[in-house]
This record gives sequence, structure tokens and C-alpha cells, in this order.
Amino acid sequence: MIGQSQAFLEILKVIEKIVRCEAPVLIEGETGTGKELVARAVHYGSCRQKYPFVPVNCGAIPDLLIENELFGHKRGAYTDAQTDNPGLISQAQHGTLFLDEIDALTPKAQVTLLRFLQDQLYRPLGANGSQAANVRIIVASNMDLVKLAEQGIFRMDLLFRIKIMHLRLPALRERNGDAVLLADHFLETCAKRYGLGQKKLNPETLAWFSQYQWPGNIRELENMICREYLLADTALINIKSPVMDSADRRIGVDRRKASLINMKFNEAKKNVITSFEKSYLMEAMLKADGNVSKAARLVGKERRAFGKLLKKYGMDKDLITCGHPSQ
Repeated sequence: MIGQSQAFLEILKVIEKIVRCEAPVLIEGETGTGKELVARAVHYGSCRQKYPFVPVNCGAIPDLLIENELFGHKRGAYTDAQTDNPGLISQAQHGTLFLDEIDALTPKAQVTLLRFLQDQLYRPLGANGSQAANVRIIVASNMDLVKLAEQGIFRMDLLFRIKIMHLRLPALRERNGDAVLLADHFLETCAKRYGLGQKKLNPETLAWFSQYQWPGNIRELENMICREYLLADTALINIKSPVMDSADRRIGVDRRKASLINMKFNEAKKNVITSFEKSYLMEAMLKADGNVSKAARLVGKERRAFGKLLKKYGMDKDLITCGHPSQ
């Protein structure tokens, strides 16, 4: 966790108090503010640090499988239950269960979780009796759960159970000066991961950091730095403000439309496809952290075909080999 702003330092003070107790924790904040990072800081700073930290995205658990995912099942509990499954709660025994996007839980799933939180007893599907758990619960949401509870979308009694210790993470725009520190950290991380040498940001780039609103918060900043690090041909990186870049892109689109009309149909079509493929490949590789096989799976293409596209646009040297020599 990196920062020196007053808002960030206040969060550190609260975290220091939270790690000393065992109460459930609710972490709220906009998307990309680092909620899971804070949850890990709480876990690894507590007496449970030697035991598992199990993160769960509640939005990814189907309603019908919530009990099976949390509590597990015994062999033969249902048709496809060929072996025992311990469940997430059992995996987090003596450690921490982190439930991200808890606002995504359906009413049925909320009842299931509330029942467990009341006494930390649960029964795996197909089991004869209940089992006792010893886990700390940390939950996170990018929504205001109080408002959701007032609207009847989130159970008020569940909110009372999880909101004993509470943290609201500040948005990056509220953390004066921290964007520069984080950018330097991400540049160092990129240098280690991709092996393209040390690079730094142009002062003109740093000048707009404090004025920009960062709607995607730290995640937006990290992705921006990673992308520009990989694309930069020099050690000094100059990034246009996204606000100005957006205006430039609108002008550029108008110009491209005008220029395409001056081309023959097949030539214009080829130019558009080339531009799309290059941009699409770059985004896929960034999302896959430079791993060609993973990127191919993400976009639904065979690895060999995906690799040919990378080579077609000369992207194999910069992305395939940097930081992933085995790929």
C-alpha cells in the first residue's frame, strides 16, 4: 500500500486498529480503489496471517450454487457429486474469508450468509450434522449498502452483522499527490516484469495527474502506466491527459472518416480491420499480463492463430518474449 496523502494516512490508522480485533469488516469504495488490497493488509497484519486468505467474488457465484460453494458437499449429495468438496469456508478455516461485491448476492444468498454469520455453524450438503467454523469475515462493495438496505435490495439485518468495523476507501482523486507515487511504483513493477529497462514519466504528464478525476481510480492508473510503458520507444514517457486525448480522438475519428471516403472500399476496409486488430491484440495481451496462451483463451482463439496475429503486426518481440520467455 503506497501513499502519503492525509486521506491515505487516515485509512492506515484505521487499519492498524482493525487488525487487532476479530470483528467482521465492511470495506466500501469505488471500483479500483484497492479494496482487496486493504482486506489482505488486514489479514496479513492480524494473528490469522499464517492461515489462508480466501477471496471470493460474490457476483460470480450462481444463486443455486451459493450453499455448495460456501459450505461444500459430501460425496453423493447430488448426482454429479463424485467426491467430497470442502467448500470455501472450510478452506478459510482459522484464516479470512473475503467476500467481494457482496451487494451482488441475491436475497436467497443473503439469507444463507446471514444464517452462517449468526453462529458460524454450517452444514455441507449431504452431511449428517453441522460443523463449526473459525474464520474472519471481510466483505467489500462499491455500492452504498445503507442506501441499498433502505431500498429493500440488501437485508438490513445482514448489514448490521457485517458493518461492525467499517472502512470507506477514498477515491484516487481525493488522495492528493498519491497518483505520482503509485505511477512510479507501477513503472518499477513493469520494468521487473517485462524487462524493457527503467522508464520515467515526462514532467508534462505529471502536471495533469492532480487535476484528472481518475474515474477508474488506481486500476485505471495501473493499466495506463503498463500500456504506455510497453508502447514507449524511449525511457521518457509522455502521456496525454485522457480528457485532451478524448477530444483528440473525436477529431481524429472525423478526419479518418473523411479520409476513408477518399479510398477505394477494399483499401478502407483493410485499414479499419488493421487498426482494430492491433488495438484488440494489445488490450488482450495487457489483460493477460503478457501471457500469450492466456490472451488466446480470453479472446477465444487457438494459441497458434493468436501468435500469428501478433507476429503479423510485429508485436511478438515486445509482448511475447518480455517477461514471459517460456511462452
